[in-house]
Amino acid sequence: MGFVNATLIVAVITLVGFRWLHLNATTVALAFLLGVLAISAFYGLRQAIFMSLLATLAFNYYFLPPIGTLTVADPQNWVALFAFLVTAVAASELSARAQRGERTAVERRRELERLYAFSQLLLSSDNAAELLNIIPRYIVESFGVRSAAVALTSRADVYRSGPAIDGLEAQDLQLVSLRGEPHFDATGQLAFMPLRIGMRVVGSMGVSGLRLSRQTLEAISSLVAIALERASAFEKLSRAEAARESEQLRSVLLDSVTHEFRTPLTAIKASVTSLLGSGEHSAEEKHELLTIINEESDRLNRLIGEAAEMAQLDANKVEFRFESAHIRRTVDEALDELKQLLVQHPVDERIPEDLPAARMDSAHIKEVLVHLLENAAKYSPAGAPIRITAETKDRTLTISIADRGPGIDDFEQSLVFEKFYRGRNQRVQVHGTGMGLAICKAIVEAHGGHLGVTSQLGHGSVFYFSLPVG
Repeated sequence: MGFVNATLIVAVITLVGFRWLHLNATTVALAFLLGVLAISAFYGLRQAIFMSLLATLAFNYYFLPPIGTLTVADPQNWVALFAFLVTAVAASELSARAQRGERTAVERRRELERLYAFSQLLLSSDNAAELLNIIPRYIVESFGVRSAAVALTSRADVYRSGPAIDGLEAQDLQLVSLRGEPHFDATGQLAFMPLRIGMRVVGSMGVSGLRLSRQTLEAISSLVAIALERASAFEKLSRAEAARESEQLRSVLLDSVTHEFRTPLTAIKASVTSLLGSGEHSAEEKHELLTIINEESDRLNRLIGEAAEMAQLDANKVEFRFESAHIRRTVDEALDELKQLLVQHPVDERIPEDLPAARMDSAHIKEVLVHLLENAAKYSPAGAPIRITAETKDRTLTISIADRGPGIDDFEQSLVFEKFYRGRNQRVQVHGTGMGLAICKAIVEAHGGHLGVTSQLGHGSVFYFSLPVG
């Protein structure tokens, strides 16, 4: 198509300049040069050179005397004809070179954009094993190659973008890792690059269906190596942090459990010793001692139950039986269970009758309500009211429990839901293990909800949790 258009342009310029407008040779030469530049810009160098030769012949035949022949009578016309041909060819070459430069610049820009997008994808995971499985697929999707493979010196497996090997053999990947030098196979369109971190080779990468420059391949391999090293370092840091937290948790747990378990055991031991040591107790005294033993035994049993439940929630071994239920019934059951504890606290229920049902495990949500109401009663002064409200918004049911306790400062509001954490000012005044709110948080989150608190020192706190409607 380019050669046809070049021929047509030469014919049109010749016809217009020779037959119709009778243009002089200089004007026609400039018109031919413009046509050559246009053909070079749209089609390329070969079509432009073809037009240059054709325009030279037409220029000689129709515009240089003697007209109508290819003979050149005046030596100056030889110079003009040669200058025209050289100018046309040089202009074609310059135009083609500019086009090649533009195409190269566009391709480099696209490669940079793909490299940036690829680097963003590599940040999507901090797990080394997960990255190894998805990196080959990312390479194929980002750079349009046929297939890709990654192998590490520390692992025996080869991670591929698909089931097909496509010439990316495991032994070739291992060889590149050992040598630390790239290997290219133009015939099979294969490229193997070492994965380097500084001077250290951590693995190799193979690409099939090669359409990338060496610089791009080196950039990809560097990004892959950095991402894998980052993920590995993150995992090591996480394990170290987990070990540190585990040791800290073990210390806190031992301190908390030792203190909380020792208190009821001490009371039980003292009461039993008193009963066994002397037979001179009145019936009323015996009843009081036995009541202490009974209450402290219940307390001890509850502490053990909370610890066991927290362990099961952490291990995701608690089975939830979700159903569509109304929150009012669950609130009433929780209040009935705590009626002895709440006898000194008037309860203000503000639960609309037309609230929609929520998707929940009623037994576990009742447990959450019991914990929150119990805390509200324990931390509020005698006679202080407790308010329970419920409302829906955006397909979410929110239940709030407000007390008139001492409040929680901003720093501690994010800590009270952690296991075994208890308020700095309440650790001595009110008994507890610090597991209640952690259990509540785990239960609510298992329902797809959120547990939070708003508080003001000296004015009380509002604990609230959300449940999906349905």
